[in-house]
Amino acid sequence: MNAKTATVLTGLAALLLATLPATAAPAAPAAPAAPTAPAVLTAPAAGAALGACGPGRLCLWPKPDFKGRPWTYELATTDLDSCVALPAGGSAQSLAVRTGRPVTTYQSAECAETGEFETYPGRGTWIPQAPYEVRAFKLWER
Repeated sequence: MNAKTATVLTGLAALLLATLPATAAPAAPAAPAAPTAPAVLTAPAAGAALGACGPGRLCLWPKPDFKGRPWTYELATTDLDSCVALPAGGSAQSLAVRTGRPVTTYQSAECAETGEFETYPGRGTWIPQAPYEVRAFKLWER
């Protein structure tokens, strides 16, 4: 098994475990956990199951798990290093990054860093549940 396959399987296992109900008796209360990064799946072969998004595109869905009609942005027609807001009143809860460039998503429609933001790699990254409602993004040169 190569490293890429192992990464995909680990991500899918973590996603499945997070969605299954607990069957064991509750454990003693633990110390508060540090915030974790959102689940990132890098499985181009499983792209259809994760959300269809063509090469060179950034796709954002209004609901978790790639549900709803996505907004699609192409690298060729989107300004790099510029804040791009989703249509007025719109927000995304899942996304796929196939631009070949890093993408930063923002909770703020103005790309303000006072709200939540996260940067994702651009070579086939699927996020089934963003940690916040995405209202804007920036595509980076590299």
